[in-house]
Amino acid sequence: MPSFPIRPLGALALAASAFLLAACGASPAPSGDNSLPNIVLIVPDDLGRHDVSFHGGEIATPNIDRIAAEGVLIERFYTAPICSPTRAGLMTGRYPIRYGLMRNVIAPWQDFGLDTEEVTLPEVLARAGYEHRGVFGKWHLGHISRKYHPLRRGFTESVSHNTSIDYFTKERFGERDWFHGYEPAFEEGYVTDLVAGHAVRFIDRHAGGEAPFLLYVPFNAAHSPLQAKEEDLPLYAHLEAIEPARSWEEITSGGPLAPEEQRRERRRVHAAMVHALDEGVGRILQAIDDHDIAENTLVLFFSDNGGGVDVGDNGPYRGAKSTVFEGGTRVAAAARWPAGGISGGGPVKAPVAYIDVLPTLTAIAGLEDHGGKELDGRNVREVLAGSDLDGPARDLYSFVGQKNPAREQVSVMSDAWKLVVIGPPLDRPGSAEASDQLLYRIEEDPFEERDLAADHPDVAARLLVKAREFRALQPPNPAEPFGAGWEGFEPPPNWLFPDADAAESPGS
Repeated sequence: MPSFPIRPLGALALAASAFLLAACGASPAPSGDNSLPNIVLIVPDDLGRHDVSFHGGEIATPNIDRIAAEGVLIERFYTAPICSPTRAGLMTGRYPIRYGLMRNVIAPWQDFGLDTEEVTLPEVLARAGYEHRGVFGKWHLGHISRKYHPLRRGFTESVSHNTSIDYFTKERFGERDWFHGYEPAFEEGYVTDLVAGHAVRFIDRHAGGEAPFLLYVPFNAAHSPLQAKEEDLPLYAHLEAIEPARSWEEITSGGPLAPEEQRRERRRVHAAMVHALDEGVGRILQAIDDHDIAENTLVLFFSDNGGGVDVGDNGPYRGAKSTVFEGGTRVAAAARWPAGGISGGGPVKAPVAYIDVLPTLTAIAGLEDHGGKELDGRNVREVLAGSDLDGPARDLYSFVGQKNPAREQVSVMSDAWKLVVIGPPLDRPGSAEASDQLLYRIEEDPFEERDLAADHPDVAARLLVKAREFRALQPPNPAEPFGAGWEGFEPPPNWLFPDADAAESPGS
């Protein structure tokens, strides 16, 4: 059994307000309880920490900035290094390594998805009276079988695609991947705009109703393919190429960098895509304002991982997407909920993680527990509201093996320390001796510039034990490398796979 603590969600006594809960745990809220907040989760893709102007970036993001200015700026929000694992941990409150979904993302042609034995966030909130639960955007938690579909995992409304698609044609490998519910849809428009439009219409339909709603908006922007609207490109024609993340060899096995002119053009297109993303966020915030529900709507914004190595700006932080360094996992994040005390524009400095979303929302919804397996995340409502400055005492872990399976990356943050291990899988004999082990005093050295492993071998050894135990959680049949199964594969028309259980599925 791992040495890191795993505790089930405890009850929370909320401050006296419309959200007063008993200190010993609250009963599920009845259907139609309009004292609970609406919940809006906005999760862009591959957004660099410094791609937002509230971190001093060179791309103007006034609408995203507004969430931080009216709510709180979360200085240390941690995600997984790549897409599917962050989405899985958000949905379950558990490290996705436990169900084989942390080493790699899910390829759309692979028969794999979020473990159906896991209890998901929308399923939990349904018990609390959240009757309308919509998801609009990139799902990436299983595609080939209907059992993985959002409408089978607790959502009541869905417009989605699986992973990256052409922003104009909605195609991937020559077939259109764009679904309204279970059915392929032929909808014209730029994907970022369409996602925002569907989110706004969901708010229009359900704002002011007797029951609160859950709205999950996983934008595909600014993930590849790099495609911006023609009218947005001139806005950032002046940008220069950004310097690639340090430790390039640790990120990609030493592949060559693209020429500077190509990197400059990629950066400019990426910036124009972020501009469209920010406008989409603005449309969602405006819809909330138009229905006069901002006071009691919890808005949480965070990127699914750091920006790509030569397009997203992760600032002075080391690494990028696909690494466990801070540049890959410490992302731009902000939250706003005026009625719940998450306001005022101040910073939240305690570490908060993607796995904390489910337990926090479970408690806010008045549920004593989420009804599933033991959680790794913690309830951080008081952290976000400023009444808990230090946050829960716990270790935080990360893991990835997608870019170079022969050199997996595992990290452990414990107290003031962070250990990064890069090398063969830690469940193999002799792997530690063949690995690079880097130790940082992470609060004093957030840019991971001073490796202290040689100065503190006892600390490195202690954290290496934790890293081994965490890596050992991966089950025997995890998600395969992204390219596995691709050779000879031909996507079905509109990426609609035949599914044996389709006739039994609700809503089909």
